[in-house]
Amino acid sequence: MSYPQKKEKEGAEAPVPPRDSDYHRHAQDDFPDGGLRAWLVVFGVRADDIARRFGYVNSWGVFQDHYQNVLLKGTSPSTIAWIGSMQYALVFFPALISGRLFDIGYLRGPLILASINLVLCTFLIAECQKYWQFLLCQGFGVGISCGLIFGPVMSVVAHWFKKRRSTAMGVVAFASSIGGTVLPIAFRNLNATVGFKWSMRIIAFALMSSLGITTLTLERRLPPVVASGGLFNLKQFRSPAYSVYTVAGFVAFLGLYTVLTFIDESAPSQDVPEHLSFYLVSIANAGSAVGRLTSGILADRVGAINVMVPATFLAGVLTILWPHLRGTGALVTLALLYGASSGAFVGLIGVPMMALGDSTDIGRRTGMYFTILSFGALAGPPISGAINHATAGYTAVGIYAGVSVVIAVVLLVITRYFALGGWRGKV
Repeated sequence: MSYPQKKEKEGAEAPVPPRDSDYHRHAQDDFPDGGLRAWLVVFGVRADDIARRFGYVNSWGVFQDHYQNVLLKGTSPSTIAWIGSMQYALVFFPALISGRLFDIGYLRGPLILASINLVLCTFLIAECQKYWQFLLCQGFGVGISCGLIFGPVMSVVAHWFKKRRSTAMGVVAFASSIGGTVLPIAFRNLNATVGFKWSMRIIAFALMSSLGITTLTLERRLPPVVASGGLFNLKQFRSPAYSVYTVAGFVAFLGLYTVLTFIDESAPSQDVPEHLSFYLVSIANAGSAVGRLTSGILADRVGAINVMVPATFLAGVLTILWPHLRGTGALVTLALLYGASSGAFVGLIGVPMMALGDSTDIGRRTGMYFTILSFGALAGPPISGAINHATAGYTAVGIYAGVSVVIAVVLLVITRYFALGGWRGKV
């Protein structure tokens, strides 16, 4: 979208990017909060989110199970989990760079390059045979590509929505769960009929289609801003609410992906037939789709953190209960409830961040947050895998992961207090 420029006198210097004051003027205008163009942006982000999550993130559990029992048989669960945790981490880690690039006006260029790399890495996974090859292509390649896409596509929603921002983010997050529901089932069926290589190639073609839609529909509304400072704005950590919220995200991700990573693998030992166990990740993601969409709508009414606190607490309790359940009915119920509760946290995670600072710095502020959070996502599944290997079971794994999530809930409550300056209010 172009912005009107004053005509320059002949011989004058070229127009410079808008100053902070210009950005504020645009930012304080009424947000569309709807309309064809705004919802086309959401549609484009949804297409990207399906692609990225379709490309392994929410569906890592099905790959963990397949690699552990077929392609990388004999490799420890903790070692294999590093591939998935690298993906989880790198979805968030590059947000510091991509968020800053977004602030100064770069959106479509980095998006196209990252999309091409994501598709190429997916094709390469089909040819992998050794652990280091999977780690390089699926862990690093897919993770970095998704991360370079993630930051700007999340920030661009804030250009078009304000009052209905949580609803828009809920719709976006809903899409990732749809991909996470479809992929495990599609991968299993494709793998049984056409084999692993063609399964990955088909996924790569699906990514091409989804990312093409994203490239065509995403667009900035506000002009780029020239803000002082580099990649980091350490002054932001003077805000207690921002600092505590950042720590809460890091701690939450030490345990949040554990159930999704290991529920398929643990199910046969919990009296779930093997031909049904691989559906559990899909069931959890179906529950997550409902949780993300409904929490987004509810958050616009009562506040994002007010929704995240009870939902995340439920996710922590369910994580502790997970290893103690037996039978298909119990595990399916847990997967649905866990998906819905953890989905509320993940779906709303960026919404409070948008309100914890000035609008001129939203990309950099969010980028710092997601980069720090990524270290929790990186360490969480391998720690759980190591605990499983050391104890030959999942009871201690559930306690470790569940307690981590509950501690994050306490930090969310503290964040809420600092943001409101008291205990009552919407945030």
